[in-house]
Amino acid sequence: MSTHILLASGSEIRAQLLRQAGVAFRVEVARVDEGAIKAALLAEGAAPRDIADTLAEAKARKVSGKHPGEMVLGCDQVLDFEGTLLSKPDTKDQALDQLKAMRGKRHMLLSAAVIYRDGEPLWRHVGQVRLVMRMASDAYLESYVDRNWESIRHAVGAYKLEEEGVRLFTTIDGSYFNVLGLPMLELINYLGLQGIIEQ
Repeated sequence: MSTHILLASGSEIRAQLLRQAGVAFRVEVARVDEGAIKAALLAEGAAPRDIADTLAEAKARKVSGKHPGEMVLGCDQVLDFEGTLLSKPDTKDQALDQLKAMRGKRHMLLSAAVIYRDGEPLWRHVGQVRLVMRMASDAYLESYVDRNWESIRHAVGAYKLEEEGVRLFTTIDGSYFNVLGLPMLELINYLGLQGIIEQ
């Protein structure tokens, strides 16, 4: 059995988390039409949790089909704000609008991970984190977006908690790893049980 996994994600933070935990892996970014999958699921009235899980599975399945015998990890993260799915902002104005709408309120991050081998799902988990955003001023949010745009445009909800985005929050209820986009503790436990990593 292979003692490394294939990460079907181009996310640098997910790669960094695996690297820091001593998990051997290679990266092969899954080429899937996330927008089309998300749109179809939203049209069907799918719950945000199911959307995150389906997107993670699509990535794992796609890469698994090209690498027989390999253990492939697909991941995705969505933000559920009052029943609405928020995505990565396309513009600074969109980022600012998202942050203004969420301030003073609670939202939820859902971080899904799915492992495939030989085209079949072996394991899946969706981690949840509830966050409450502080009542930041318009002026601060505008300067925050200006300063951090190149980073936050890659993040659902237009913030990164591991950076200045931590200043936007009053309460975070759940695993920090799930905020970063990977249910790390559950994944490590599974890899240990499978003999992929030492335990």
